[in-house]
Amino acid sequence: MAEVKKIKLRQEIKAEDTWNVEAIYESNADWEKDLENLKAVAASIKDFSGKLSDSKKLLEYFKESEIISRKAEKLFIYAHLRSDEDTANAEYQAMRDKIDSYLPEIRSYEAFFVPEILSLPEAYIGEAIKQQPELEMYKFLLDDVLKMKPHTLSRAEEELLASVSDCLDAPENIFGRLSNADMTFPVIEDEGGNKVELTEVNYMAFIKSKKREVRENAFKALFGTYENYKNTFAATLTSSVKNFVFKSKTKKYQSSLESSLKPNNIPVEVYEKALETIDKNISVLHRYVSIKKKLLGLDEIHMYDLYVPIVEVESEHIEFEEAVNMAVKGIAPLGEEYLNIFQEGINSRWIDKYENKGKRGGAYSWGSYDTMPYVLLNYNYELSDVSTLVHEMGHSIHSYYSRKTQPYIYADYTLFCAEVASTTNEALLINYLIDNEKDKNKKKYLINQQLEQIRTTVFRQLMFAEFEKITHESIEAGNPLTAVNLCDIWHKLNKKYFGPEMIVDKEIDMEWARIPHFYSDFYVYQYATGYAAATSFAKSILSLGDAGVDKYKGFLKSGGSDYPINILKNAGVDMTTSKPLEDTLARFSELLDLLEEK
Repeated sequence: MAEVKKIKLRQEIKAEDTWNVEAIYESNADWEKDLENLKAVAASIKDFSGKLSDSKKLLEYFKESEIISRKAEKLFIYAHLRSDEDTANAEYQAMRDKIDSYLPEIRSYEAFFVPEILSLPEAYIGEAIKQQPELEMYKFLLDDVLKMKPHTLSRAEEELLASVSDCLDAPENIFGRLSNADMTFPVIEDEGGNKVELTEVNYMAFIKSKKREVRENAFKALFGTYENYKNTFAATLTSSVKNFVFKSKTKKYQSSLESSLKPNNIPVEVYEKALETIDKNISVLHRYVSIKKKLLGLDEIHMYDLYVPIVEVESEHIEFEEAVNMAVKGIAPLGEEYLNIFQEGINSRWIDKYENKGKRGGAYSWGSYDTMPYVLLNYNYELSDVSTLVHEMGHSIHSYYSRKTQPYIYADYTLFCAEVASTTNEALLINYLIDNEKDKNKKKYLINQQLEQIRTTVFRQLMFAEFEKITHESIEAGNPLTAVNLCDIWHKLNKKYFGPEMIVDKEIDMEWARIPHFYSDFYVYQYATGYAAATSFAKSILSLGDAGVDKYKGFLKSGGSDYPINILKNAGVDMTTSKPLEDTLARFSELLDLLEEK
C-alpha cells in the first residue's frame, strides 16, 4: 500500500520560509505586556468627550487616538498572524480572542467622536483649521464625517453598537474555526495512485488533474464534506447577513448594499451596472464553455472539468526561487524602484510561504502602519502559485507605498481600490508569459490561463456578487434562507452563468459554504471592478512606459486620501462608466478568438 503523504507541522517549516512576525514582537510575553499597556492608556481617550469644540483639544484628540489605534493594530495583526500560522494552536487562539474582544471596548471609548462632531456648528471646521493649522490634514476626514450625518446615531446608540461588534462578528469567526480547524477531508488518490489527504490547499491541484477520475473524486470528496455541515454553514452565513442587515437598518440606510457603498461615495448604480454589463455579455462565457468542451474532447462537460487546462503541457514544478525570478520579469515594466521594493519583501521575510498542518488556507496580504505588509501563501509549486505571489505582493507594495506616502489616517486604501494593484501585477505577468512563449502548445495553455483569470476574477466574482444581492434582499424582505434555499440559489446562478452545455453537478450547490468573502458583505464585486481598472492600468503601463508608470504609482501612493472613484479617475481610469468592464470582456472575446486560431 502506498504511503499517505502527511502535511508538515508548523515546527517542521524552515524559519527562512516563514514571515518575520518577530519583527512586531519578539515573544508572546512582549505582546501580553503591550496589551496591558494599551488597556492602561486607552480609556484616556474618553476624557476628550465634550471638549472637541475647542480646536486645540480636537487636535490633541487626533494625536492621542492615533497613538492608541496604532498600538491596537500592532497587537491585532500579531495575534491574527500567529493564529493563522496554526489555527489549532490554543495559545494563539487565546491571544486572538483577547484582542478581538478588547477592540470593541476601544471603539466604545471613541464612539462619542462622530456624534460630537456632528453636533457642532457647520462653520466650526473651517474656524478650527484657522486656529490650529495642523488640523488641515484632517479636513477630508472631518468632511467625510459630516457627509454621514443622516446615518449617524446618538452617542449612546453608537456606544451600544460598538460594544456588541464582537458578537456581531461571531459568524465569521465560527466559519473560520469550522472550515480551517475542525473540518477534515477524506484521503484520495492522486494521478500516481498515491493516497493523499485532501485539503483546501491541495484541492486546486486535484481539480486541475488531466485524469478526469482524479478531479471528479476530489470534487465529490470536497463538496461532500461540506454537505455534511450544510445546516451549520447555512445558519452561520444567514446569521452574518442578518447582522449586516441589522446594522444597515440601524444606520438608516435604504438597503444593506447602500450601507456598504455609500461611505466611500460609490453609487449603488456602479454595483448594479456591473451586474447588468455581465448579464448582457454572459454569452461570451457560454462560448468559452463550448470551446473548452470541444478542445478537451468531452461528450459532456461537468463543473469539475472547469479548471483543467485545455491543452496538455508537461507539468512544471516551480520552486519558490524560480517563481520570484518569473515574477520579477513579469512586473519589470513597473521600473527599478518597484522591483527593489519587491525584492526587499522577499529578503526581509514578508512572506509565509508553505502549507502546514492547521495553517489558514488561501492567501492574503495584511499588516498595519507599523508592521511589514505581510503575505500569507500556501505555495504549491504551480504556475498559479506564481500568479498568487505577484497578486499578494501587489497588495503589499500598494500598502508599502501608501504607508510611506500618506499620514496614518489616510494610509489605508478602500476596498474598492484594494484589488487593483494586485490584479495589475497579474495582468503584467500573464502578458509577459504569453508574449515570450515560443512553444505553440504552451502559448495556447497560457492564453487559457488568462481566460481563466478573467473567468474567475470577473465572471465568477460577479456571480458571487449576484448571490450576495439575492440573499441580502431576501433577508431584508423578511424571507428566511435555509441550506436548501441557498443551494437552490447557487444552482440557478451556475446554470445561468455557464450556459446550456455545462452539466451543473449537484455537488456544486454547496460551494457557497466555502466562500470566506461572503462574511465581508458586498466585497467580491470589487474583484471584478478592480480587474477592469487593472486592465486599463496594465495597458497604460505597457503602452506609455514611464508616463504610465508614474500615473500608476500616483494611484499606489494615494491611499485613502480621497474617495476611490476620484483616486482612480485622477490616475486615468473612470469607473463611473461601464467601459473598463466592457473592455475586459472584449479582451476575453479576443483571447477566445486566439484560442480557436492556434
